[in-house]
Amino acid sequence: MNKLKYIAVLAFLGTVGISELGAQIKEEQLILNRKREPEVKKIEKKKTSVVQEKNYPPDSKKKEDSLHLKYDIVNVPPVSDFKTTEIQGEDISPKFSNDYQSNYFRLGYGNYGKFLADANVSGKIQDNVEIGADVHYLSTSGLKKEYDWSSKQNQAKIGGYANIYTEKGKFNIDANYAFNNYNYYGIYALTPPSNDIDLEQKVNKFSVNGYYDHYSNDILNNVRVKSYFLSDHFGASENYANAELNLSKHDFAVTDGVTANGDLGINLEIVNSKFDILNQNTNNQFNFTLSPKVTFYKGDSYLLIGSDFSFLNSKNSSDVAEESKNNKFYWFPKAEVLVAAADEFKFYGGIDGGLKLNTYGNLLDENPFLISDLVLTPTETKYHFYFGLKGDVDQTFKYDVNAGFSKVNNAQFFVSNPLFYLPTPNPLGVDLNLGRNGYDYANTFSSIYDNGTLMEVKGDLQVFPMENLTVDAGLHFMKYKLDNLEEVYYKPLFQFNLGAKYTMLEKKLNLGFKAYFVTDRTANSYSVGTTFPAFSMQENVNEKVGGYADINLSAEYEIHKNFSIFALGNNLLGAKYQNYLGYKVLGAQVVGGVKITF
Repeated sequence: MNKLKYIAVLAFLGTVGISELGAQIKEEQLILNRKREPEVKKIEKKKTSVVQEKNYPPDSKKKEDSLHLKYDIVNVPPVSDFKTTEIQGEDISPKFSNDYQSNYFRLGYGNYGKFLADANVSGKIQDNVEIGADVHYLSTSGLKKEYDWSSKQNQAKIGGYANIYTEKGKFNIDANYAFNNYNYYGIYALTPPSNDIDLEQKVNKFSVNGYYDHYSNDILNNVRVKSYFLSDHFGASENYANAELNLSKHDFAVTDGVTANGDLGINLEIVNSKFDILNQNTNNQFNFTLSPKVTFYKGDSYLLIGSDFSFLNSKNSSDVAEESKNNKFYWFPKAEVLVAAADEFKFYGGIDGGLKLNTYGNLLDENPFLISDLVLTPTETKYHFYFGLKGDVDQTFKYDVNAGFSKVNNAQFFVSNPLFYLPTPNPLGVDLNLGRNGYDYANTFSSIYDNGTLMEVKGDLQVFPMENLTVDAGLHFMKYKLDNLEEVYYKPLFQFNLGAKYTMLEKKLNLGFKAYFVTDRTANSYSVGTTFPAFSMQENVNEKVGGYADINLSAEYEIHKNFSIFALGNNLLGAKYQNYLGYKVLGAQVVGGVKITF
């Protein structure tokens, strides 16, 4: 009966289309114009981004941004970080319209009980002040036919923002609250729990961010502040703050035809994490970094020389281990050279490195099924050598191919946790469901670390065969060699994506396609031993999690300038593959709905 209902909905919609499932406020549009020089800057997809003024950025900003294009094709968004989640695919809808409206309201419904509501409203309260609100909600009933217990999920994000423009710069401020309510449903071992067992996990996150961009780059370049507070169903809490100040003096003459930029980055990052279950780990991390650099450029070629000086203070403690402290200074070399033989051929290479603080919040973004008790250790990229070739052929073909080699300390990976956390094994055969917690069924992961080397090859391209068609592709090869771990967990050897966006019928019909191909990954797993003693655990350190192909299609049709209908198909091959061991993703998904703009 439900299937007939979905078919009837789709038949009513007819030729339909979709915008983004995740609303993006005033996302910068890519417009093909062969008569002008392409703007050299990195497109950054983010909510509450500042509106693009007609004459912004100035030339100095264009040059500054171009120095940070190591792996991003000019005017092309970086390779998508898409991962099919348990409830959501990616909205790949194209947007070519020049009169894109940010004020809209959107509703959609699909199979697996998927429901979405999405809205953005903004307006000016003064000529130079704009305020707005951004709301997203998505839910699904989960895989009811696959599991006897609940795998439903719902998530939401509600936020407000302000954009303020002055003669000397612009401000962007946003605050938002988000929650993700889901279940630890990926149980692969032992007797499954009864269908009324509580497997719930809920993560709450409140964020406040601010950004100021100074137009002139004379002493002050920009200031950026990020912060959040996170809590979960099991009493974990995490406070995070990051303040970044960039000072600069740009475009001063060195010799005839050679100018230079001088920059100093000052970064302060603090994170405090506390967990209330199991070992009750507490992690405190403080990182202070100075990043001086000088860049000499002539035409489109340049030479960058700099360093990162970091001071790290970290503390870790738990109920089973004494407090450990680490105070250490780090030095990371930084240099890059780009030789622009022509617009079509730009050769570049360099070396860099740095510290990355691993936080509970960031790791949950990658893997929501982590146990609420982690040891958090910063990852140090001691050095990273890279070289590559990129170019722009008549603004119709853009490419970037590069390779790199890194020495990494405390590289972070996910590992499956043991079967259960009972104080002692139970050889008497007593019901193991008795008194067990929702995370205690071989369904959670921890974070582990190891030292080693990483070899990478990346390639991105985008082709514009005609004004209303864009084709893009990307590949990523990475090969770890670790000091201690026998296998590299949850890092595929090869990933590839292919996409296209096409508009027709005077831009009233937008079509999109995106495909992702990922090779096998290695995981660990546990099983119950069949020999004495009973309930002994055996670990398999070479469990294979199969690769997958994920095909996505979208369409949007504008019936009226203020009204459109949409449809989105995700994972259309219908494979219930696993991103993480035990967790099957939804099969083929179709969502349809309406959007009103105003």
